[in-house]
Amino acid sequence: MPDAAGLLRVGAGLPRGHDVSSHQKRIDWAAARAKGARFAYTKATESTGYRNPYFSGQYTGARKAGLIRGAYHFARPDRSSGARQAAYFVRHGGDWRADGWTLPPALDIEYNPYDAQHKCYGPGRKRMVRWIRSFSDEIKRETGRRPVIYTTAQWGRPCTGNSRAFSSSHALWIARHGTSRPGALPGGWRYWTFWQYGTKGRLPGDQNLFNGPLSRLRVLARGR
Repeated sequence: MPDAAGLLRVGAGLPRGHDVSSHQKRIDWAAARAKGARFAYTKATESTGYRNPYFSGQYTGARKAGLIRGAYHFARPDRSSGARQAAYFVRHGGDWRADGWTLPPALDIEYNPYDAQHKCYGPGRKRMVRWIRSFSDEIKRETGRRPVIYTTAQWGRPCTGNSRAFSSSHALWIARHGTSRPGALPGGWRYWTFWQYGTKGRLPGDQNLFNGPLSRLRVLARGR
């Protein structure tokens, strides 16, 4: 975690949020909002065979508490195509509507947590870029929005060759923990939209900031 003074300088005035999954189970969303939460992302799916059993309660609970919320999909490029996983995601929580409360669907693409020998899942850099593009195109086709991409600067270099294919059309959700700044960004992105800065804190799940005022977060949710 960054030291308190460092985070205070970076995060002063920025909307705070968190991302959750089945690990957090049932969440007291009213308490989270009272502690400063203004947005949340909830894991909906992984590959084409997993659905977060707590998703519905988490997703609707966040909205009822007055949080702007969205859903994310954990990518498994070793299991099936990007388009197939995107379609599964949309069917099971990853849809979007311009109601001012729904964030764009998000793609969580990071090192393979199940196989340290194949941390980039094995398809090769060019094929990985095509996989992400396939996922993005299907999300765009079904929802009208490009997905937010959650990743780390370290993942992009070995797994995509630090491809710049997505920086001009996709919002970046950068993960970097234990620092007072997000640091160098991957793939040609000039700024971050969300920053996951820690795994523990005042809110349930991972701790995040939005890079702008709350009014801009609402614009992102509306799709303008």
